[in-house]
Amino acid sequence: MLLDEDPLETLSIDTRLPCAERAQSIHEDEGKATVELASIMTTASNPVSPGPSSPPLDQGRMQDFVPPTRPSSTPFPQPEQRNTDITCLSCPGDSAMDLDEPDGAGYEAVLAPSKIEGVDLNDLPAEIHECILDHLFGFRVSPTSKSSVTRWGTALRHSRRKELSELALVSTIWRTLIQERLYRHIKLKATIESFNDAFSYFALHPHLRSYVRHIEIWFPVFQPKYGPLALSSTNTLPTVTVDGLTNATYILPSDNCSLEEAFYFVSETFPEVYVITLEGGERKKAPMVKHWIRGEEEPPRAMPRVASVRTLICKGQWNLIRGEDDFDVIMSAFPNLREWHASYSKPKSKSYLTMADIFLRPMNLESLNICLESDYRREPTVPPFYLKVAQKVHVCQRLAQAAASPSLEHLSYTGRICKQFFYDLMAKHRDPRASRLKSIDITVKNCCRQVMHWNETGSGITDMNFINAFEQLVLAGIRALGKLKGVEYLRIRYVDLDSPVPPLNPYFLLHDGWCSGVWSEAIVAELNRVRPTTQFEDLSESFGEVGFNKDGRMTISPEFPKSRALSLKLSNYALLSGGISIS
Repeated sequence: MLLDEDPLETLSIDTRLPCAERAQSIHEDEGKATVELASIMTTASNPVSPGPSSPPLDQGRMQDFVPPTRPSSTPFPQPEQRNTDITCLSCPGDSAMDLDEPDGAGYEAVLAPSKIEGVDLNDLPAEIHECILDHLFGFRVSPTSKSSVTRWGTALRHSRRKELSELALVSTIWRTLIQERLYRHIKLKATIESFNDAFSYFALHPHLRSYVRHIEIWFPVFQPKYGPLALSSTNTLPTVTVDGLTNATYILPSDNCSLEEAFYFVSETFPEVYVITLEGGERKKAPMVKHWIRGEEEPPRAMPRVASVRTLICKGQWNLIRGEDDFDVIMSAFPNLREWHASYSKPKSKSYLTMADIFLRPMNLESLNICLESDYRREPTVPPFYLKVAQKVHVCQRLAQAAASPSLEHLSYTGRICKQFFYDLMAKHRDPRASRLKSIDITVKNCCRQVMHWNETGSGITDMNFINAFEQLVLAGIRALGKLKGVEYLRIRYVDLDSPVPPLNPYFLLHDGWCSGVWSEAIVAELNRVRPTTQFEDLSESFGEVGFNKDGRMTISPEFPKSRALSLKLSNYALLSGGISIS
């Protein structure tokens, strides 16, 4: 560029030219600028010389290079053909950049801001909605799940149902998802008035009926009876009702419905229910739940069937089932039942005797959960009520009869048991291939055993007679694994809520090829014989540090004061007997 030239004249564009000639003039000016820039960047005009140029690459060797072939195991064996054109998504398209529009619409399109559409909540994937609601409600378990961790007997409804019900107003999608969770588990009072209200409600909202998967029906064992108005000045506080101040006394319920009415209501109202809970209640001299609407003089008829139910939970079962006939009537309503949970509120001799008779009945169940005693505390001696049971029947033998069912896969039992259960179970399983049993979970209240004196029948970690009987129970359970090839989970535990050191409560656990809990030379040898590939996680020789206090009494400081012990040597329990204090 010459110094006497006017720069404005060199870079000026004649706008009077047509569009095509104007574009040609622009391209010519760009060519001139490129030539001038190349002359400036030459080596001669650059005061700092870059030095000799690099030697040229061997073009022959570059052509010999062959890229490796992608293995066929890769998810994408062929390279992806990507578009190398870079496009700005926020810029307007080529049609908007047309500057030759006669009305200047091209300039308006360039200057106008791009319109960005917002994302609606309903546009999110269904998985995102499920994750959000699972975080608020908790993860759901399928009603047809066969997992051993599913404890339907203790399953509760969501505690914040009223607060979370307002989330149904967020969107139409959330309304369906919230209602599915809110009505998944409902609880009804087994009275005529309550059932009539529920029937009217679901008749007005029929789309909610298919959401119910688990229904609880509880039968009241008493009802208040209000007396005349009590406005006098008394020391006792009266009950406040809608009608005013009254004195109330509690009497037997008069509005309770029967099982026939309850099953008919469930079968006609909830087509997708899988789990049903019957709660009989508990009180002194509680009345038994009525099974039929008819009177005693009317002929018997069949119980309404609920074909969709797979799991039956009976709480306070003494008020529901008091004999074999009651059991047959209830089971006839569930032809497709696969899981049964039975629990009693208080230990009774009649509970053991009733279940001993029921164990002899044929049951086409896959999972059986029986809880005869839920008081997890040690006892100094066997209570008198169980002495009546022992004189009539040996419950362990009857339980083995139920566990030998060809369809049973999971067994859970809480109550009194001894080694005879496993011996009879092995005798009934002569062909190991015919057994489908996979898990056995036993919670020991006490071990039935022969003793010389009545004061030797207690339980607890300080009672060596109980510890020896517990060892024999574990040995029998391990020996039974030789016949029960399909059992992958075996737990035998003793729970004492009043134990001075809860981690010392004896237990034995076999799961996933590993064992933990109590051990002895006999237990280890028997385990190596029946399951050579199974071994203990740890074999510790002591419970912890042993010392003496200022009174001269021995004290034990466990190595695991707040954690579960993986190794409990049975011979060390002898140190806990004889008035030993545990610190």
